[in-house]
Amino acid sequence: MLILNKTAGVFSKPSKRKLYEYLRSFNFHPGKVFLHKLVLGIETSCDDTAAAVVDETGNVLGEAIHSQTEVHLKTGGIIPPVAQQLHRENIQRIVREALSLSKVSPSELSAIATTIKPGLALSLGVGLSFSLQLVNQFKKPFIPIHHMEAHALTIRLTNKVEFPFLVLLISGGHCLLALVRGVSDFLLLGKSLDIAPGDMLDKVARRLSLIKHPECSTMSGGKAIEHLAKQGNKLHFDFKPPMQRAKNCDFSFSGLQHVIDKTIMQKEIEEGIEKGQILSSAADIAAAVQHTIACHIAKRTHRAILFCKQRNLLSQSNAVLVVSGGVASNLYIRKALEIITDATQCTLLCPPPRLCTDNGIMVAWNGVERLHAGLGILYDTEGIRYEPKCPLGVDISKEVGEAAIRVPRLKMKI
Repeated sequence: MLILNKTAGVFSKPSKRKLYEYLRSFNFHPGKVFLHKLVLGIETSCDDTAAAVVDETGNVLGEAIHSQTEVHLKTGGIIPPVAQQLHRENIQRIVREALSLSKVSPSELSAIATTIKPGLALSLGVGLSFSLQLVNQFKKPFIPIHHMEAHALTIRLTNKVEFPFLVLLISGGHCLLALVRGVSDFLLLGKSLDIAPGDMLDKVARRLSLIKHPECSTMSGGKAIEHLAKQGNKLHFDFKPPMQRAKNCDFSFSGLQHVIDKTIMQKEIEEGIEKGQILSSAADIAAAVQHTIACHIAKRTHRAILFCKQRNLLSQSNAVLVVSGGVASNLYIRKALEIITDATQCTLLCPPPRLCTDNGIMVAWNGVERLHAGLGILYDTEGIRYEPKCPLGVDISKEVGEAAIRVPRLKMKI
């Protein structure tokens, strides 16, 4: 049993009696023999406390997750100390649930994999501290996980996807395009130069006060925008996609958000309402915002595909584009990307929605992949630290920009 010392902010070492009680809390089957390697994955990089046990064939034996969404909706965004405290309050229960559902004891695990980069520092610290206690108590190998690598490789759990493939990771905290050549072999083609698309969608939803909208009050910002956009007309507002003259694969969303904020302010003046009230044109704004973001993401992805094919980094006829991360659940953005993959003879693959958002399964599976490849398995955790900021792979975005590939204009009829 791991005891949280809330004053010190760390997990104290349990007594033998308490450890015995902790192990007795599991419903174990002493006669059961596991023929496959088993990995426990722990995820606390942002605002979800998650854990899962996955075997080397990809079977999910047990999973548990605690979402903080409801709390952060009330505060208007994620407050790191609040997220940290909620992780502390729930991590022991979540790990115990995942192990109990899998009918696996900690001693039967082959390794423990935990997200240690990138993410919110206070959140990452909770997961790492808890994991190291488990590792030390049960003498298990530790596999540090890069959050974006885990998202990228999730598709290999659900589909038979061989290397190399192109991945687009879009979420509330990240936006990048990378070529995946192996388990820990990534070429970074482009990334957001400022904020992530999910972050922008959340900010627009807050500016539109969608939490006060009767149909959107329990939804995250991104979900609220997607829901309301179905009722709106995207042609009523003409927002220009960012970076249209930049012939690279980088993204930018902050300038677009500034334009949208000014538009909302102007509409409030026109309608004679105060900030915080719902605009009559909210659905039209949501539709236009979503369409503009989708077009921006699609064009950068189109260029990435053309670059990789030009350099023979991807197959000319059966290349795969994988889209993951929370924003990948947006069906409108997926349809925009389908137009691109159809035009470039690529296959578009997305993990199931529940695996697009942060979860313990992707972390455990990344641990399985690394265990198979013999990469990054630590038997000594001395000096291991979390890294709030950490790039993914080798950055060749400058080379992509220098190639200056022109992207054919496609009609985005979505």
